[in-house]
Amino acid sequence: MRNRDLSFWLFLSPVLLALALVVIVPLLYGTFYSFTDWDGLRATRFIGFENYSRLIHDTAFLNSLWFTIKFSVVTVILLNFFGLSLALIVTRKLKSANLLRTVFFMPNLIGGLILGFIWQFIFISVFSDIGEALGIAGLQGWLSTTTTGFWGLVILTVWQMAGYIMIIYIAYLQNIPNELIEAAKIDGANSFQRFKNITFPLVAPAFTVSMFLTLSTSFKMYDQNLSLTNGGPFESTQMVAMEIVKTAFSSNEMAYGQAKAVVFFLIVAIISLTQVYYNKKREVDM
Repeated sequence: MRNRDLSFWLFLSPVLLALALVVIVPLLYGTFYSFTDWDGLRATRFIGFENYSRLIHDTAFLNSLWFTIKFSVVTVILLNFFGLSLALIVTRKLKSANLLRTVFFMPNLIGGLILGFIWQFIFISVFSDIGEALGIAGLQGWLSTTTTGFWGLVILTVWQMAGYIMIIYIAYLQNIPNELIEAAKIDGANSFQRFKNITFPLVAPAFTVSMFLTLSTSFKMYDQNLSLTNGGPFESTQMVAMEIVKTAFSSNEMAYGQAKAVVFFLIVAIISLTQVYYNKKREVDM
């Protein structure tokens, strides 16, 4: 038993070391610097909670936080809806099921910066040409207003991640016993009743995992925001991650940017863990 325990920790040690160096140590250092006036160059001076008190009156940070929350709520709902819908389609007995899985998953393999530039071209050039040809003013000038910029980010994110969320739902859908479905058919249950009473309760764990991933990803989004709208117009589509980067590297307020990052980390952690806790309780009840 002792040899097994020793070999277990020896195999695990590289991962733990990497986790400590990449995540834990920077988190501790960053938290310390958030209580100083460090700007990346001069020596640090401890100033207590001064950086945190500034956040209360920082309209740029508060506006970006509110925009990020709205974006995350809409994105999480749409991603789980389309992810589950696609999973239900490709788990049917279709000859093209494997091809469809590949097609739906492929956008997730493209980098966020590249995706942003691709969709920027689609929204600015393609949409404008179609709107001009059909006389639809709503398709022209996309990404030039806060509303269309918001929905542009939502469309990009859903298109990129829906296939990834689909894979998670597929794994749970394929584990549903066929006997339950056949018994429900014999009892006269229609497709909706089978989905409501059998399929959906049994994929509840997939919903917990998918919601956690979509929440954390939506809150932390940076590269797509940078390449698609760059926070414009007038920083109205600027998400929290971009606002923190601008504070730290454009304004050279490293400590203040780190204070924003710590607050942002706590917000994301609390929301994500709360979601997991309540979803897990629902799984136990079922």
